[in-house]
Amino acid sequence: MYSTLIVARMEPGSAGEVARLFSAFDGTEMPELMGTRRRELFSYRGLYFHLQDFDGENGGERIEQAKADPRFVGISQDLKPFIEAYDPATWRSPADAMARRFYHWSAE
Repeated sequence: MYSTLIVARMEPGSAGEVARLFSAFDGTEMPELMGTRRRELFSYRGLYFHLQDFDGENGGERIEQAKADPRFVGISQDLKPFIEAYDPATWRSPADAMARRFYHWSAE
């Protein structure tokens, strides 16, 4: 399994709208095309955390392929009023907002 965690800033009070946008997006075939197995959204003191688990080890490649899909472009645009880069000076793509995992443990 491949996991990503995106960290960004979120407008206060916008969690419901962000959840609604993702619910509509996840109701399409996009999660399957991207290999997404699970998505969880968290907020904490103005921060936004977007955890995704993907099939296999090639989740990053499938996300890159999906970025040109109009639905992916659309949700990215729809989220702009609510989600902004953690560090706008260094952000160029979602990859610039991904946390780096430095420890992992799981039960066998």
